[in-house]
Amino acid sequence: MEDSSATANLTSVPEETPEEDQNHKTATESVNKLPSTFSSKPDRPPIQISSQKYAPIDWSGYFDQEDDVQIQDSNDVFHIYTAGTEGPVVFCIHGGGYSGLSFALSASKMKEKARVVAMDLRGHGKSSTEDELNLSIETLCNDVLAVLKTMYGDSPPAIVLVGHSMGGSVAVHVAAKKALHSLAGLIVVDVVEGTAMASLVHMQKILANRLQHFSSIEKAIEWSVKGGSLRNVESAQVSIPSTLKYDEAKKCYTHRARLEETEQYWRGWYEGLSEKFLSSPVPKILLLAGTDRLDRTLTIGQMQGKFQMVVVRHTGHAIQEDVPEEFATLVLNFIHRNRIGPRGVEIPGIPRPSVSKP
Repeated sequence: MEDSSATANLTSVPEETPEEDQNHKTATESVNKLPSTFSSKPDRPPIQISSQKYAPIDWSGYFDQEDDVQIQDSNDVFHIYTAGTEGPVVFCIHGGGYSGLSFALSASKMKEKARVVAMDLRGHGKSSTEDELNLSIETLCNDVLAVLKTMYGDSPPAIVLVGHSMGGSVAVHVAAKKALHSLAGLIVVDVVEGTAMASLVHMQKILANRLQHFSSIEKAIEWSVKGGSLRNVESAQVSIPSTLKYDEAKKCYTHRARLEETEQYWRGWYEGLSEKFLSSPVPKILLLAGTDRLDRTLTIGQMQGKFQMVVVRHTGHAIQEDVPEEFATLVLNFIHRNRIGPRGVEIPGIPRPSVSKP
């Protein structure tokens, strides 16, 4: 039994007034919000819904305009994106399966000091040609020269060719033709003959194993990032939509470029590439994503100082997409170091001769 006298002597705990209760809660909350030395994880940021994180971004935030270039005496129309109004033309050629928008983020960084042009090759992006599957190196080179001729006529400004992967091969072959008299520089991005030739035997398997159908553009963007082909989400949001087409029959998105049907041309892209690169009579730079990429010919050429090489760290194959600011800086530094102005190489104190028009 309880001792009634002891119970009577116990003083009752006073109830808190509403005001005191609120003050107590505020104090408790403020204590709880203080970072603990023993906290294993910081507060998590709000979780982003997947479809929002991988939503497409329009090209207009990076390039100034887009246009179609109709090639004379043909039904071929090549889509281009342009940015900038001053300096030499940095003409960008994308790799197989990519599009001109592969250079979107880097173009936005370069356009203050150069005029950037990025084209969609045949069978890619928004370009439309009579033979979408003819990706022979000869045809691709002629396409680039035809676009430049249509844009600039017989008096083109100084042009620096920039080519990524397969586009790097196209840039080298265009330079080797010596048909572009205003060519002032050559920048090749992550393609080396030895490595490329060795990888061709695996190419069909690589193409077959990639995801073929996407329920939405967002899913394709997500796949490109999570699959490792691109590491920069923003660049993927801009560039990936232009690499897709909608399949009405299957009610889904598929790859725009039908690379698996162009195998007959693959060897032609890379065979003899190193020699052609070294023989190009303009300043040149090779940007690589890894150090083990030089074949014997390029190794000897580099030792002889025939070209500059830069290994770009922390990036995948698409250097211009993964690290666009660093890529843009490398391009602009190359232009500055080689004194390439809007009309070609500019030597201080020596005026360029004026060209009189007939």
